[in-house]
Amino acid sequence: MSTTQLLANRIRQNALKMVHRAKASHIGSALSITDILAVLYGEVMHFNPTDQHDKLRDRFILSKGHACVAVYSTLAEVGFIPKEQLDTYGEDFSWLMNHISHKVNGVEFSTGSLGHGLPFGVGKALAARTRGETWRTFVLLSDGEMDEGTNWEALMFAAHHKLTNLTAIIDYNKLQSIDSIANTLALEPFVDKLKAFGCEVHEIDGHSHELIADALTIISDEKPTVIVAHTIKGKGVSFMEKRIEWHYKNPNDEQLAIALAELELSHA
Repeated sequence: MSTTQLLANRIRQNALKMVHRAKASHIGSALSITDILAVLYGEVMHFNPTDQHDKLRDRFILSKGHACVAVYSTLAEVGFIPKEQLDTYGEDFSWLMNHISHKVNGVEFSTGSLGHGLPFGVGKALAARTRGETWRTFVLLSDGEMDEGTNWEALMFAAHHKLTNLTAIIDYNKLQSIDSIANTLALEPFVDKLKAFGCEVHEIDGHSHELIADALTIISDEKPTVIVAHTIKGKGVSFMEKRIEWHYKNPNDEQLAIALAELELSHA
């Protein structure tokens, strides 16, 4: 296993334990983005865990804020927060809330209401360009979130202003909270729509670390970049994969043990 694959495995294990302990939701949504996070934080982004306000840092925004356990776990693994803090997830008065919070070291923006992360990221990218700064902005969105008109307005704005320092990554696992994307509000022809809005679009396997890294390092000469990452909801745990109920369910003791055992075997 590569370094980023090992990181992804640890993130998944942490996330499962957190959701189990807190009896919380959204583990399926967290597992689908774990490989993307591992490559972003393990290989691509510039950041400084000892100075979360480093002016040269790249900015990462989780727009699908309900998948926060994956990001909290990542931040613990790369040194922004102590790993023991993960045990407080979902508790009263904990900064590790059930939707991502900027009160946590390393988190740029609180999200939860879908459709807000990309407009904020566009503002960040415009600010960097206006100031002549070279850091990049990465925004990770859900596919269901693309039902929100604010995202399409943000893409138009980014394309108009040629924000080449902006990369949006869409977690295209094709399941929303209670049904499929196709049955809720179909996105296809998705890539064609994104291109029509003026974006440089790359379609990849969202679990291939090599393809993720390659796509994240591409910077267009004049367009914002959108990566359509085909993923599997619940990735890494056999009984959670492609199962819509794991948007809200949390694993019981037996299910947690099985899930952790599968992850242990996957990197043995």
